[in-house]
Order: sequence, then C-alpha cells, then structure tokens
Amino acid sequence: MEKYAVSETILPLVDNPIVNRFIKKADLLPDPESCLNSMDKKERPMQDLSIPFRDVTNATTKKESFARLIEKLDVENSIRYQKTIEDTYCNVYSYDYCYFSKVYLPTVWWTAESLEKILEGQEIEAVFEETVDRIYSSAIHDWFLQWGASFGWKRMFTTDEIQNHVNTNGGVGIICAKRKIKGLSGHIVPVVPETDFHKAYRENGVVVYPLQSQAGKLNYNYFSEVRKDWWNDELYSSYVFYYHE
Repeated sequence: MEKYAVSETILPLVDNPIVNRFIKKADLLPDPESCLNSMDKKERPMQDLSIPFRDVTNATTKKESFARLIEKLDVENSIRYQKTIEDTYCNVYSYDYCYFSKVYLPTVWWTAESLEKILEGQEIEAVFEETVDRIYSSAIHDWFLQWGASFGWKRMFTTDEIQNHVNTNGGVGIICAKRKIKGLSGHIVPVVPETDFHKAYRENGVVVYPLQSQAGKLNYNYFSEVRKDWWNDELYSSYVFYYHE
C-alpha cells in the first residue's frame, strides 16, 4: 500500500533533529493471521517463529542476518507482498524488514488527535482505526523528517554514503520518496548489505545505485541497476535517505 494516508499533516521538508521525549511507537500486537502466506492483517507484526530477527552481536552477524531475513521473507513470492488491483505493498515489506531488524518504522501511526494528546504527555493506547491508522510511503517520507531522529534514524545524502554504512556496520538503510500528487503512490525501499552474489552498481568506485530489496509493481529480493535512480523519477516531489544502526 503506497497511498498517502492518515498522517497527511503538511510538514516542512527539513530535518527535525530534536528528540521528543513524549513521542512513542505506535505498536499493534502481533496477530496469527498476519503471515507470509496471507493478505490479511498487514498492519500487524507477524508472529512467525521461523522468521529470523537480526543478530546484533557485531557487524558480521548483522549482515548475515539480513541475508537470511531477505531469503525468508522472499518478497518475490510471498503472498503478503504481491500487488493487487488496488495496491502495492512497499510499506508493508519495509516495515517487516525493519521489524525483524529490531528497528522501528511505522506501519500504523497516531491519528492527529492522538498525537496531540501524546505530545501533551498523556498515555494513549494504540487501537487500530481508533487511535492509530495505516501510514503509507508518502506520509512515511514526512514521518522520517519529523520523527525519525526520535527513533534513532540518521539522515544521509548520497547513495554511496548509505551503502557504505550498511555494508560496514550492518545497519538498516531506507530510501523513501514522496509522490507529487497527494493520494497517489510514493515508494519506500530498504538498502541492504552487498553479498558475494548481489552488488550495488558503481561508477569509478562510487555507488550510483545501491543494492535494494523491494515490494512494488515488481518485487525484487535484490536489485540495483535494473531500476536505476528511481527516486529521481518526475513522479516524486522529494526523497530522503535514512540509516539506523
């Protein structure tokens, strides 16, 4: 689902580097119906013990974990991520990738009313379609700028920088683009560590197209050159690169 949804507040397209002590995750509980072989309950985490969480012991174990996670999620074939007539599911895949990497990326976010109460210090419970609702990729673009720093995300500005951080430290990289026309599809994609068999595309030793993994109109476990610099497409008004250890 790539539509622009609940958090449609117009935000300035600049970083907010200040960590807000009141803001908190909008977490729903896992649901048995949320699984790789189903289209149901995409807004909830999967409760599948066979899906490996990232081993954060060191950079090597982190990168090895990503390879196992991408293989298990199998975005190219898993029913959960296949496009429908109505939607594609880049945000769902990116959420799952981050969730099992032990990094917070919202798949639902607070409604405007709930957010106002939270920022006043009130305790609000995440209740789907009451206090929280789905958030899609264009809104996630703005979420990164407004709230990313509060959840440990660091903005980066070049494809070479983000790929090198992912390769070296085993962290999570994200590219997120916002659609020019409100209500139409944006896009969000994890940047993943290079492997012996899957590489970023470089020119003169500099990463031009990072190694990525995506759900969308076409699903790829790994890709780089095939979609080139998709984030610069004229469909999008803005894009951001973010990284999380």
